[in-house]
Amino acid sequence: MPVAATKLETMKNGPPRARLLDVTRLLRRAGRVATGIDRVEAAYLDHLLQDDVPLFGVARTTLGYALLDRQGMQGFRDRIAGEIPWGSPDALSWASRRLSLDQEQAQADLRRLSVKRCLPQRLGRMLKQKLPAGTVYFNVGHSNLTDRVLHALKHGLEARIVVMIHDTIPLDFPHYQRVGTVDRFARMLEKVRGNSDLILCNSHQTKADVERHMAPNGTVPECIVGLLGVNVAIPQPIYMPEGFDQTCPYFVVLGTIEPRKNHALLLDIWDDLADGERPPQLVICGNRGWNNETVFGRLDKWSARNGPVFELQGLSDGQVSGLLQGSAGLLFPSHAEGYGLPPLEALALGAPVICSDLPVCRELLGENAVYADVNDRYSWQRNITKLATCWQADKRASQSQMARFVPPSWETHFKQVFRLAL
Repeated sequence: MPVAATKLETMKNGPPRARLLDVTRLLRRAGRVATGIDRVEAAYLDHLLQDDVPLFGVARTTLGYALLDRQGMQGFRDRIAGEIPWGSPDALSWASRRLSLDQEQAQADLRRLSVKRCLPQRLGRMLKQKLPAGTVYFNVGHSNLTDRVLHALKHGLEARIVVMIHDTIPLDFPHYQRVGTVDRFARMLEKVRGNSDLILCNSHQTKADVERHMAPNGTVPECIVGLLGVNVAIPQPIYMPEGFDQTCPYFVVLGTIEPRKNHALLLDIWDDLADGERPPQLVICGNRGWNNETVFGRLDKWSARNGPVFELQGLSDGQVSGLLQGSAGLLFPSHAEGYGLPPLEALALGAPVICSDLPVCRELLGENAVYADVNDRYSWQRNITKLATCWQADKRASQSQMARFVPPSWETHFKQVFRLAL
């Protein structure tokens, strides 16, 4: 496999003159429940704000690019975290008819916080005016990796380009993707291969996948693995829907309701379990995604029956933690994953996990989870019934053997990444 002669030696000659974090994804996701990738970009924003190296942020808006300094990045972070409310839309926001109200407010505030703005064709000029040559650019959100941006960074600013790839699922499992996603992802991956100085991967499985897809097209940049940190929110109470029985065991499934997450398997199992005298409950947490109308229809039918299958949306991190902590376990029947934060979060809270027998799950969870083949419905049902029985006997008994699980930390991640990237 052709791998680039490392450029890290030139990157270690001295401290970075400045750091530039792309926050386009966080801007676009304003007002929505954070996904795993959103959390990673937010974690990088928090970490970079703690250092004394000059920090800037860049984001693509609907009308051009905005550049933030450290003060602007702190203001943006406080709004993303909900510590400061978004301001009112401005005239430019109202001119962008495709934006939601949250996005209008976020883009307006970004412009107010910026130290410089420009039209797309002037990006290179803006970066050269405001940033020193040799700035280290971080993109960890799979967004804004365009020819224009990468050319301006590489040739105009002589920046060191560090990109995180979270998975190659669109190429490996195209049948689970939305129309147009596969081709866009393939083009993005090739741009990353041709322009990056360093590629960050969230697991050894992702690293192998990235190198496998890039190698046929030419030299592969240096790739390193940095396991993503897990921040467990303080558990908070949640109001459960009508029909939910607090005295009955329940299982949780987290994630967007899309075919890859395989909610259909769990609904098949609960069709069988519901025939029992007092079946366990299933709480599905996540927004409805795409290409999954059959599952949506089944969920609507369960909603009309008031359980034992319940669908919840828009929960806070604290509410999710509270739900997991009191559960009989987390179910994670996904067909494919690049990382998989829900099982790590569940184990950190002492909740048992039953998950698909995927290489990345084995890598991250080790012997701390129960693994089952997604094609073995009987095994899933048997393990679910076993955990439900443990919960009924003593809800803490099923959690005790996993209560000491220590998930990966962001501190370790950043020590590893910044030791090599800067």
